[in-house]
Amino acid sequence: MDYKTRRELSKCNLCHNAPCSKACKSMDIARIVRALYFDNAELAASLLPDDYKREAVEKAMAACPEKVAIADIFDALLKDKAKMEGISGMENVDISTEICGVRLENPFVLSSSVVASNYEMCARAFEMGWAGVSFKTICMMDIHEASPRFSAVKSSTGKFYGFKNIEQLSDHSVEENMQVFRELKKNYPTKVIIASIMGRNEEEWEYLAKKLTEAGADVIECNFSCPNMELKGTGSDVGQNPETVERYTRATRRGSSLPILAKMTPNITDMTVPAMAAIRGGADGISAINTIKSITGVNIDTLVALPAVHGKSMLGGYSGAAVKPIALRFISELSQCGSLKSHHISGMGGVETWRDALEFILLGAGSIQVTTAVMEFGYRIIDDLVSGLKIYMAQRGYTSVSQLIGAAAASVVSNDDMERDSIVFPLIDKDKCMGCGRCFISCRDGGHQALSFNEEARTVSLNGSKCVGCLLCSLVCPAGAIKQSKRVHRKKIVLKREGFYEN
Repeated sequence: MDYKTRRELSKCNLCHNAPCSKACKSMDIARIVRALYFDNAELAASLLPDDYKREAVEKAMAACPEKVAIADIFDALLKDKAKMEGISGMENVDISTEICGVRLENPFVLSSSVVASNYEMCARAFEMGWAGVSFKTICMMDIHEASPRFSAVKSSTGKFYGFKNIEQLSDHSVEENMQVFRELKKNYPTKVIIASIMGRNEEEWEYLAKKLTEAGADVIECNFSCPNMELKGTGSDVGQNPETVERYTRATRRGSSLPILAKMTPNITDMTVPAMAAIRGGADGISAINTIKSITGVNIDTLVALPAVHGKSMLGGYSGAAVKPIALRFISELSQCGSLKSHHISGMGGVETWRDALEFILLGAGSIQVTTAVMEFGYRIIDDLVSGLKIYMAQRGYTSVSQLIGAAAASVVSNDDMERDSIVFPLIDKDKCMGCGRCFISCRDGGHQALSFNEEARTVSLNGSKCVGCLLCSLVCPAGAIKQSKRVHRKKIVLKREGFYEN
């Protein structure tokens, strides 16, 4: 998808019961757009009808409040449809997986939060295709929530980039939540219910594990990581203390024979230390990451940090796309830790598209948990998570998720093992280059002054004697016009001062 298409697509509001689809009889315009939005171009192309007519789309888009140029996007998609690999072979793909022996029909689970906090919500999620839920953390504490309790860092298009919450745990009683579990298990016996719990002492951890096991939970998840707790010595305070993690995990094991996941805090330097403590205490797997302590911003008019609660704020849990690189780092470290290699990892932190989920799987996660993307876009994202993963696997001949788990883990090496004796140069595609000069500016002011810009022709040239192969230029190019050359050993570099262009 080129930058112009992405920019136009970003105007779409992803409306509920979208007016464009209501106005079009021949295709579900909103569904096709949503597939494109969530990086699922093959599915989007397959949803275009064989008798596609631009006129029908243009007529329907008169109902669009933003007047997005969907017809142009669909025309381009139609041209690419014949070139796409297609989605044949999906019948041979099995995306079922498991959490510590408990089968999941697909890898996608709602993480413990407001998105899985009552019967109605969980039932709707199950109906829409989610394989399981980690129910909002159940406790025996008297929960008092602040209002408001969310803030967000947004991109230029208004989309969440980072999201902060100062929410705590379930404010329903243990018995009320047990009844929800019983009803969910009765009506959705093939779906997986993870009981997230938190206690203040060993007795409460053991009691909660026992009660939720009796209520029909499939897995217990120990919340050692909530950063927002009003009561000291709970949540992430526990997760930073390996001895307490081990002790509370052992208490949980006394209360249940179910698989136990220990949910880790990222507010720590080395997550493997408390993770190993949890395994010693009887946990069967690890889930990570919970949210990162943060301040998302300050209101410069009121001089109060966000979200403002009666003139005050607090550190809160940061999630969303911004935390994905940090989450992937922790997943990588957990999966490569020798003491944890045989244990399940349930990954989360910034998952929005099937590609995000796949990255977690490739680094070692066996299941995926999601919250922030659901809060912004709804449970409906499960359609593209599932179909996108299936299409990827079918196109590459994978038949089982197990073939993907940890497949990229070995590619992450220590600093002293990184190869540093070769270099790649930027190659500029003249046909794609718009002559904007963004690469020149970045190389001049943030790189090694290896690019020159011809103002009259609006073209860029490379000075190979200065280029170090950092490829910053390719990252800032809005048109995707800069690729990389073949890797060359430094001793064999032949400098090409006239520029590195490709036709």
